[in-house]
Amino acid sequence: MAVLKGKTAVVTGGSRGIGRAIALRLARDGAAVVFTYARSRDAADEVVRQAEEAGGNVIPVRLDLADPGAAEELMETADRQLGGLDILVNNAATHTEVVPIAQTEEADFDRVMAVNTKSVFLTMRYAARHMRDGGRIVNISTLNTVFPAPGNAPYAASKGALEQLTLVASRELGARGITVNTVSPGATDTDLLRGTNEPEKLTMVIGMTSLGRLGQPEDVADIVAFLAGPDGRWLTGQNIRANGGIL
Repeated sequence: MAVLKGKTAVVTGGSRGIGRAIALRLARDGAAVVFTYARSRDAADEVVRQAEEAGGNVIPVRLDLADPGAAEELMETADRQLGGLDILVNNAATHTEVVPIAQTEEADFDRVMAVNTKSVFLTMRYAARHMRDGGRIVNISTLNTVFPAPGNAPYAASKGALEQLTLVASRELGARGITVNTVSPGATDTDLLRGTNEPEKLTMVIGMTSLGRLGQPEDVADIVAFLAGPDGRWLTGQNIRANGGIL
């Protein structure tokens, strides 16, 4: 059922993994979706193809959210192309190599904060000024803000800040009926996860998870779709830990 028919959405980092699943799910639910990608046009075109096959409408925009002005450019472009804004999903993220704080380069820290935190603040600022009343903002965080892992300080810090932005914005925008929530996935079966973890580690994580498997991108997308849709109207300022029971 097209519960989002007539709605418009922006999804950052929508060409692969969780972001791809979110963009496709929102489009399948009837929303017109603008999504960003940083590098692979082929991956973005595949999202467009899959959406069109399902009768959905998605528009790719290539940009690097670490670049000055990129977040504002995205929101202005999406607002203009879509004719208004109802849903914002901040999914795009980057990370450093897994190294201790003592070995972390300042430039790496700055890039992580620029993409994972500053761009979120700027897209939310635009939404606070221009989003239609009754809109939805969903920010994607991580298990690592409550399950700290050595060598992951910049990433965890950037997502912790994102969670605080969610809480403050939920208070500021509630009077307009705009909900603002966080979804914090656990280990989710993406190319990124498998490319940065040994199989033995993934087996260990599965053993720690109540449901006995890795999450799938669609598992997270379904939760985002719930929050973005009419059934999510009474949830705001929440952090939904979509981790299969690892915590």
